[in-house]
Amino acid sequence: MEHIVFLTGRLAEKSVVQVLEGFANPTFTWEVREIGLQVAGLMTADMIRRRVPLPLNANRLIVPGRCRGDMDALTAHFGVLVQRGPDEIKDLPQFFGQAARKLDLSRYETEIFAEIVDAPRLDFDGIAARAKRFADDGADVIDIGCLPDTPFPHLEEAVRMLKDTGYRVSVDSMLTDELLRGGRAGADYLMSLNADMLWIADEVPATPIVVAREPRDTASLHQAIDTMLARGKPFLADPILDPIPFGFAASVARYVALRERYPQIAIMLGIGNVTELTEADTTGINALLLGIAAELRIAAVLTTSVSLHARHAVREADVARRIMHAAQQQQVLPKGISGDLAALHAKRPFPYNADEIAELAAAVRDPNFRVQVSGDGIHVYNRAGHLKATDPFELYPQLNVEHDGGHAFYLGVQLARAEIAWQLGKRFDQDEPLDWGCAVKRPEQDLTAWHLPGSTKKRG
Repeated sequence: MEHIVFLTGRLAEKSVVQVLEGFANPTFTWEVREIGLQVAGLMTADMIRRRVPLPLNANRLIVPGRCRGDMDALTAHFGVLVQRGPDEIKDLPQFFGQAARKLDLSRYETEIFAEIVDAPRLDFDGIAARAKRFADDGADVIDIGCLPDTPFPHLEEAVRMLKDTGYRVSVDSMLTDELLRGGRAGADYLMSLNADMLWIADEVPATPIVVAREPRDTASLHQAIDTMLARGKPFLADPILDPIPFGFAASVARYVALRERYPQIAIMLGIGNVTELTEADTTGINALLLGIAAELRIAAVLTTSVSLHARHAVREADVARRIMHAAQQQQVLPKGISGDLAALHAKRPFPYNADEIAELAAAVRDPNFRVQVSGDGIHVYNRAGHLKATDPFELYPQLNVEHDGGHAFYLGVQLARAEIAWQLGKRFDQDEPLDWGCAVKRPEQDLTAWHLPGSTKKRG
């Protein structure tokens, strides 16, 4: 049986032991080693190398999740695998449970077309910048959106510029002239062609996205599909997803019916009509729509990023397609795979209850403040006492930092984050930014050392 050594600090040692003793039918034996450090979060790889003697007499070494340093170097030093554990001790059961069933999120089936909706109004630098942002967020194809009654004299040059940069490009227009110009300039895709416009597909090599003459005219969509199938040419079919409450449910039914009628064709799902036109957080909307895409084996989604509330729609669609593809392939629920789409609420926001925090507070013997959140409020404690409130303004008069501007500023930041976490039900970790999932890009962390940016940042 595998034997695992867990490293920790004095304050957390008892909690680590309690959590490990609570494991049901563990598949390993364990021991906890306190390495002469009060706060486990301050542990570094260099400290571990100095304070943990060889031989280790274990098969694996688990260090605190916030431990900074090179784990590969420690692995080489000790001759056994060294891993960071979770940030919170209470998450150790989930850490071991998920390690055995971690799903591959590098794969996906559905491609993302990201539309630059106002391309005619942008110069080349503007188009290039928008394309790069979309590609960085996960787009596979950059869609150049044309506008009604708006001249686009630089359409051809825009297509060639994006192609020369290495992008796959589509041109989206209601005018046959612009579609032909885009196709002749080298666009990979043209949208959208109905049954009366399929002659364009004979004029240029671009792959067409075919649609009905009118969204509810499914017979004309079938006509266009059958024509392309008879010609043996590639295409995508788009029954058009209508916004809420203007036929959304019926349009989803059209997609289901189209897949049943044509099991093998490539289908496009235009999700921008819902993400842009529904004033709600787009992470959940994208999760649902990409879940539909996974079930129906949708080849591509078309999304936009115009409204400020939908400004991260491309990135969210990228995350959602990977999660839903993994769930569909493994036939598991899309739960416990990744929390990146849970921007507002955490699955387990409060790992410690008020009694457990009180026990931790009673063991503190130094003046540094610790900030934690439980279901009943915000806790601040050091050797001078333990305070609790739901409003940080209630705490300030009792903290006695009115003559220490740096410390007051630091506590203000931490307490503001704690209040947000308590109100929304998010995980709060002192000295760490709140985790907003894929809605906010995570800063790159330096795992080689722990940096204190300024003397006012006090870890507890």
